[in-house]
Amino acid sequence: MLPDASLARIDILLIAFYFAASIVIALVLRRRAGGSTEEFFLSGRKLPWWLAGTAMVATTFAADTPLAVTEMVAKNGISGNWLWWNMVAGSVLTVFFFAKLWRRASILTDVEFIEIRYSGRPAAFLRGFKAVYLGVFMNVIIMGWVNLALASVLKVIFGVDDDRVFWYIVAAMAVVALYSAISGLWGVALTDMFQFIIAMAGCVLLAVKVLDLPQIGGTAGLMDKLPGEVFRFFPTIGSASDAAAGVLTISATAFVAHIAIQWWSSWYPGNEPGGGGYVAQRMMSAKNERHSLLATLWFAVAHYALRPWPWIVVALATLILYPGIEHPREGYLYAIRDHLPPGLRGFLIAAFLAAYMSTIATHLNWGSSYIINDLYRRFVRKNAAEGHYVLVSRAATIFLMIVSSLLVKVMSSITGAWEFIIECGAGLGLVLILRWYWWRLNAWSEITAMIVPIAVYGAAKGAAILGLDIPFMNFPESLFFIAGITTISWLAMTFVTSPVERGRLESFYRLVRPGGPGWRGFGAASVPGSIAPKPLTGPLVDWLLGMGVVYGALFGIGKLVFHDYIPGFSLCAFATGLFIILAMRLRKNGK
Repeated sequence: MLPDASLARIDILLIAFYFAASIVIALVLRRRAGGSTEEFFLSGRKLPWWLAGTAMVATTFAADTPLAVTEMVAKNGISGNWLWWNMVAGSVLTVFFFAKLWRRASILTDVEFIEIRYSGRPAAFLRGFKAVYLGVFMNVIIMGWVNLALASVLKVIFGVDDDRVFWYIVAAMAVVALYSAISGLWGVALTDMFQFIIAMAGCVLLAVKVLDLPQIGGTAGLMDKLPGEVFRFFPTIGSASDAAAGVLTISATAFVAHIAIQWWSSWYPGNEPGGGGYVAQRMMSAKNERHSLLATLWFAVAHYALRPWPWIVVALATLILYPGIEHPREGYLYAIRDHLPPGLRGFLIAAFLAAYMSTIATHLNWGSSYIINDLYRRFVRKNAAEGHYVLVSRAATIFLMIVSSLLVKVMSSITGAWEFIIECGAGLGLVLILRWYWWRLNAWSEITAMIVPIAVYGAAKGAAILGLDIPFMNFPESLFFIAGITTISWLAMTFVTSPVERGRLESFYRLVRPGGPGWRGFGAASVPGSIAPKPLTGPLVDWLLGMGVVYGALFGIGKLVFHDYIPGFSLCAFATGLFIILAMRLRKNGK
């Protein structure tokens, strides 16, 4: 029985219908997923671009995302979103430099890439280490902060007390683990599509309803009741004294860290430089290279330009409706609880559950792919039947569900967890980019780039506990220091260790055909059956056009939302024009 008596029967029916539909999809697809690990983890490499791309968007739209955006807006206004808006450059880089390469590699997981690119024991160690580090450690942290958001939903909407919230989370995780384990990526992708439609529709309805409240008075009332600085799309550069006085400012170094350091240097789930994780999984599951590129392009546009504005509108309204609340992120949930009629409230709750389940399902499937393909099959049992690996995959899914549920007891901040992930991966991103385009990188380069930022971060936090003040170690300025030390370290390690054996480099080049000056000497004249490296000027132009499309659409839609029509339509027209040019270039190049 639901603990909040204020939920009407129609609300309960809508929520029940949503759960039933998700389970039905899983049951329908259970036979298809059980055929092989390729079917279970990659949908047999048959996903169309619109389904693969929407699955990416749905995964990054978790229950925590609107709450985290509400936290950012409460702290720094709309410009607080540059914590993640800066990642446009990395996401669009993936579209034009890496989407086709991931599909061309014909591997099951992005961690398997390590042993087609590097050789020897260091490569084997790195593959096993990353399978555990990303598939278990980082993965459960990510699911932990998503569960933290669910805990807020349970407390605010359903009235669940602190003593019981953990068990509700376990129950929700069990439902997700059930349909993920039954249906594999086919079920995850199709439920992602279903869940994304529900989640976006719910967030738009909430934004419209909140703006209509008498306390808000529409968009004009919202803008009248809040200081103009909270509506700025770009942060105001100011000093520490300005911030102490309550002025919404950011230091010049902090803003530069976001836009010039973070996007290429830091590993972050869903925005890994060079692609990776569940984004790579979707690219590898696409029908062909063209579908892989289009899926990732759709993801970049939808992720940054289409999704955030309904969240931002509600976040701004909560500054008026719930000023001074202890946890600003919960203002979004109070708006659902206090200002929606029966039926709409149930729909919004189902939308939050949809966002939660789509993310958790993907992370369970993605994490278990590492455990099975890159740890169990690689190092424990190499030649078992496919049915055995599918069975163990389902067991791994349940294991990840249990471990990630436990983290809700120790996490306290969603954006704090985001910052932790970004800092612990600062400097790794450049290796993930260059390993495709520079033959000299080896497994030791990547090992060093993974270990050093964790060590530097840990040492800095340890020093802070001891009372030592280290300059530039507050986020995001810390990225200069951590990424700098990491980059120097992995470059030094690259040149003091031996390069990858020539035979492995040649086979990788023939398979992937990355192009660029970093592979000179690996063309047809040197490697039989190869082609000369293609220049990277074409993808570079496409990358610049793509960033213009995304940022133009993002800010154009934002201007229209706040009734600034001339700049809004101008920016949207600018984005449309760039998109037409980009589409013509892709068609001409057969992409």
